[in-house]
Amino acid sequence: MGKSTFKMRQLPMAVVCIVMIFVLFRTVNYEYYQEEIEKKWSLFGETMAKENPDNFSKLKGLPRGIIHATSNFEMRPLWLPSSLRSKVSDYSNRNLLAMPVGITQKKNVNDMVQKFLTGNFTIILFHYDGKVDEWSDLDWSRNAIHIAAKNQTKWWFAKRFLHPDIVSIYDYIFIWDEDLGVEHFSPSRYIEIVKEEGLEISQPALDPGSGEIHHRITVRARMKKVHRRVYELRGKTKCSEESQGPPCTGFVEGMAPVFSRSAWFCTWHLIQNDLVHGWGMDMKLGYCAQGDRTKNVGVVDSEYVVHKGIQSLGGDLTKDASTKTTSTRHGLDMRTEIRRQSTWELEVFKERWNQATSEDRRWVNPYKSDQRRRSQRLS
Repeated sequence: MGKSTFKMRQLPMAVVCIVMIFVLFRTVNYEYYQEEIEKKWSLFGETMAKENPDNFSKLKGLPRGIIHATSNFEMRPLWLPSSLRSKVSDYSNRNLLAMPVGITQKKNVNDMVQKFLTGNFTIILFHYDGKVDEWSDLDWSRNAIHIAAKNQTKWWFAKRFLHPDIVSIYDYIFIWDEDLGVEHFSPSRYIEIVKEEGLEISQPALDPGSGEIHHRITVRARMKKVHRRVYELRGKTKCSEESQGPPCTGFVEGMAPVFSRSAWFCTWHLIQNDLVHGWGMDMKLGYCAQGDRTKNVGVVDSEYVVHKGIQSLGGDLTKDASTKTTSTRHGLDMRTEIRRQSTWELEVFKERWNQATSEDRRWVNPYKSDQRRRSQRLS
């Protein structure tokens, strides 16, 4: 009888202990949750208060935990079975491929996308010719994001649809032209290499036989996995070990850049909303390298592409891709006019950069070589 009573007394004590542990766990978990909300709100609030104090004040009517400041391009089903509704989607280790495309390059774009489908990539096509339905016969098309606006450039689309708050879940952002040959390119191996090398901004090397090459640093070095600088003692631009800036080092070109999440956050703010051709911007990308551009910017040689150099925006192509015809409008050569516009935008960009650097007294140029070259031009 005594032993039985003792056991009965022990049972309520065990229950009390379990209840107390449960209450303590819930309390600690709640406090941790509140701290996380406070951290997110503090960072979000500080950023928004600095960038746009008016918008920050407009959110004061909302409880902190309900605010979602970011989004993404991942499609959501119209309905889910009840067993799946409460499950949180895992968006980790995702990457993004965004391309401006025209229907005349459909075959090549399909070849490019097929390569990226094997990895964990979201595909976005920017249709500069306005033709979207013509892509529906491709199996992957229904899972891609299609955005159409006639006669707009890659950087016009990128500035308006790739805001950092929209692409924040993606580890790497590929913003490529449509005329790249990818027979010798593997997206998964490429990402492995840029992670190993610590490259914040990169591009695949160009095959020496490419139809269009503008800067020698982009040409593939056959015996290397990655290179970060080029040596050139001939011609107007001389590159040596002492060179500290573009186009000798810290440089990638605009046809196939790849950005880390942090580098894209910076680059998006560098893109000028009205200068849609992006000329001159490649020379300043190193400022977004999240550190030393001579180390964090590079060209990947082991995964390379062929740049075909097909000018399709502003002109029509015949069925033979090697033969180009140029559209005219009101008697004007459209390709010539586009080049003139691009050249004008380049000068405007340079003027804005120089004005911004001279007016911002708190900004310190991390690259003294750039400052020296500018001083020499002004003297």
